[in-house]
Amino acid sequence: MRNESGSSATKISVVTVCRNSEKTIAQTIESVLSQSLPPYEYIIIDGLSTDRTLEVVNSYREAFEKKGIVYRIVSEKDEGIYDAMNKGCALSTGELTGILNSDDWYEESCLSVVDECYQRTGFDVFYADLQMVEKRPDGSEKPLFVKKARNRSYMTSRDWNHPTTFIRTELYRKYHYRNETLHDDYDLILRLKRAGARFETENKVLADFRMNGVSHKRNLKRALISCRTKYRIYRENGYSPFYFFECFGVELAKLFIG
Repeated sequence: MRNESGSSATKISVVTVCRNSEKTIAQTIESVLSQSLPPYEYIIIDGLSTDRTLEVVNSYREAFEKKGIVYRIVSEKDEGIYDAMNKGCALSTGELTGILNSDDWYEESCLSVVDECYQRTGFDVFYADLQMVEKRPDGSEKPLFVKKARNRSYMTSRDWNHPTTFIRTELYRKYHYRNETLHDDYDLILRLKRAGARFETENKVLADFRMNGVSHKRNLKRALISCRTKYRIYRENGYSPFYFFECFGVELAKLFIG
């Protein structure tokens, strides 16, 4: 079903946070603009970019207006990526909100799949499969593997994919990101799970993730810090001490994968 503007019957908002993303953000924006089922609104939160990011972002205003999609741009100082995400979620007026980083992109059917699942199940939290992409030295990009989405009683970040996640906006506002660590996104998922939120997954690739961002800059020191941080988050959310081995195994694997 669609409303008069052509967007989904479920009002879906998409948020992108960015800073100095002139090389990749056009692809991100175009993937939102070209959805087979358009979003209700698209919100871009910029952290005072010093390159051409805002010029690129503003160049798409007319294209979104022609499709009847609300297009909001905010550029101001923030206190980090999760502070920027919280700002975007606070501005969101859709029933569901998805967050797409400025170097990732949606598959064309993404919002259509999300909308269909929401109308069928009334989920609180949704996520799907994610295509992991590697940028080669020559500038080309190579798909590496698909990270599968799963919803099991045994919670692990290996089963969850942030770029494909959509959450009811009221839950984003109630729980929001703590803005404390690099893993605040998964901390939110664990808190929602603990609160009894209804989770749904879909085994379709709905987004693509470039493995060259902050979360994939790996060395032994970073891996140990990440392991310790994720373990603390698991424990704070009521999970077993044995999750240390889960955290250690995940970070060890990332050292080899990149």
